[in-house]
Amino acid sequence: MSAANIEFSKELTSFIEEWGKKPGGLIMMLHKIQGEFGYIPRSAAEKLSRMVSLPLAKIYGVITFYHLFKTSKPGKHRMAICMGTACYLKGGKDLVEEARSILGIAGNEVSDDGLFSIDEVRCLGCCGLAPVLQIGNEVYGKVNKDQLPDIIAKYRQL
Repeated sequence: MSAANIEFSKELTSFIEEWGKKPGGLIMMLHKIQGEFGYIPRSAAEKLSRMVSLPLAKIYGVITFYHLFKTSKPGKHRMAICMGTACYLKGGKDLVEEARSILGIAGNEVSDDGLFSIDEVRCLGCCGLAPVLQIGNEVYGKVNKDQLPDIIAKYRQL
């Protein structure tokens, strides 16, 4: 999809018009774009560049600096697995490896059925429940590898 034919909602266009004039507004605009599309398509970054007269390189500099921003479409169910200190020490890395094995993906890939992607995140703010994973708005604490198949099966049915 080229920048010429990507459609921004009226709400997003209005938001960009407002925030494009404010210092430090780029991050807010990128959050809003990602909220609308689920990631930041290149065509959206190109359109934003033209709308606010910012070089595309500057926009991509921000997108690639912050791990929150995604440049490829994530799975329908984004699995965030905490790799903060407490979660890491209590098996966070094992959860990542097991989830990737179950889903047949590596790195930042999306499962073949388009349902799942896995993000290793630095902190979910639930250190007392380590290790933690989050899918959508649901947080799972004190998770072990044996629980992953059932958790994943629940989301396959949604």
